Amino acid sequence: MIADHNLPVIFAGLMALAIIVYAILDGYDLGVGVLLPLDNTEHSDQMIASIGPFWDANETWLVLAVGMLLIAFPEAYNLVLKELYIPAFALLIGLILRGVAFDFRAKVHLDHKRTWDKVFKAGSIISSAAQGYMLGMYVMGFESTLSAHAFAILSAFGVTCAYALIGSAWLIMKTEGELQLNAIRWAKICGKISCVGIVAVCIVNPLINPFVLERWTTAPYAYFMAIIPFISFVLLFVGNAVLNRLPLKDDSGCWLPFVITLVLFMCCFSGLAFSFFPWVVPQQLTIWQAASAPGSLRFILYGALFVIPCILAYTAFSYRVFWGKVEHLRYY
Repeated sequence: MIADHNLPVIFAGLMALAIIVYAILDGYDLGVGVLLPLDNTEHSDQMIASIGPFWDANETWLVLAVGMLLIAFPEAYNLVLKELYIPAFALLIGLILRGVAFDFRAKVHLDHKRTWDKVFKAGSIISSAAQGYMLGMYVMGFESTLSAHAFAILSAFGVTCAYALIGSAWLIMKTEGELQLNAIRWAKICGKISCVGIVAVCIVNPLINPFVLERWTTAPYAYFMAIIPFISFVLLFVGNAVLNRLPLKDDSGCWLPFVITLVLFMCCFSGLAFSFFPWVVPQQLTIWQAASAPGSLRFILYGALFVIPCILAYTAFSYRVFWGKVEHLRYY
């Protein structure tokens, strides 16, 4: 029997799982959209084809994360959505634009395809930037100050570049020829910008949040927190070295940039999650203060333990079925 005080921790872990899986999976297909060229129909078709079987299902993890926040931590949901209403609205608009553009570009005359490519690209940029802005405001404790909004705008740019980084890594793995070479070049640029973004968060986060500074400087937590930035910068350095050697004969190692970026995402997310735990809203609500009644959490947990493995299973199956290099885009 699970103790009542452990239930919020379990749901916080499940929500964290949904968020990081979403950031990785929908992150790369948002990144592909951000990078979509508007002057090369063949390349844009290949890029769309590389995410075609996955992009819609990837957004399931966002729905799952928001749903668990609403059901398991309703007070936090109300507060977070109140503070982030406008960027959350922009995120939804961006996702709608992507969905509409993805379907319409397949049905319009060739002369109008470029218009819907622009809409798809715009929707991807809006969605990525909105998520980055929300992350920045969260790190800043939802302060309504000029400095907080400035950092949130910087965070919006950083997250967009991070998504472009994992998107370009995905394209390196899934494509060949000229498009793959372009993806390698994009990855090098985005990797350098992402490095600057990580440094900015490492500086601002402890300065703004006293409890984060205490955790980062108090043993034994300080040792763990020192390892994460070190690993992140090592991954960026190794990733850049790998990109400088690609492509190799028989396209061997084309998967390395994606795996390196995936681990980088996990390190950065782990650092943020560990810094803020147990706060679900910085300096306002802990997971225990915001949690639903233990009986409700216990009932919901049974459903979550059934649903989440099912989502993981069909996600793994879809990637297994559509593994390998992308083929030319075809509509049936």
